[in-house]
Amino acid sequence: MGFYDDHVVPRIVNLACGTKDMRPHRDRACAGLHGEVVEIGFGSGLNVPHYPDTVTRVTAVEPADLGWRLAERRVAGSRVPIDRAGLDGQSLPFADDSFDSALSTWTMCTIPDVARALREVRRVLRPGGTLHFVEHGLAPDEKVQRWQYRLDPIEKRIAGGCTFSRPIARLVTDAGFTMTELDEFYATGGPKFVTAFYLGVAAA
Repeated sequence: MGFYDDHVVPRIVNLACGTKDMRPHRDRACAGLHGEVVEIGFGSGLNVPHYPDTVTRVTAVEPADLGWRLAERRVAGSRVPIDRAGLDGQSLPFADDSFDSALSTWTMCTIPDVARALREVRRVLRPGGTLHFVEHGLAPDEKVQRWQYRLDPIEKRIAGGCTFSRPIARLVTDAGFTMTELDEFYATGGPKFVTAFYLGVAAA
């Protein structure tokens, strides 16, 4: 990672993903989290205010040191203990069956080998554990998809590897999860190639 990815992208993500429009989606994604939670792509801690009372501890996986520094105030003010214990979602430093729940919000678009990361998440979840997620990804309409494919190379360069066109639901099920809840929709607040959202829960 270079200067731009280390020092600029985390600030862009903090601003772009910290808008008021994102909060209801974070609430929905976090609903039902319980016990010990591993959060993939913790970023600047924007989910912290949305953790339900049923969460007892959060283990944050975040590669960007700046992202973790931007999260300091939210972490300090959290009623839930939060520890940073992992830098790479593709290789989680945890034993099998370590967590009750997992959380991913606008993260699967960026992880280079997202299939491997999802298999790792499934590995560290206890039997019956659940992955909660909200992500942007491949749109349902071919016209929008064409724009996503055209813009992917630009988006990857300016947004730290992010892509628009990943088929999130298929990636989750291909990793061995069973989808129990899924809502696919266009969110408000941006063009369709950005706001094709997947929000759901999948069981390990």
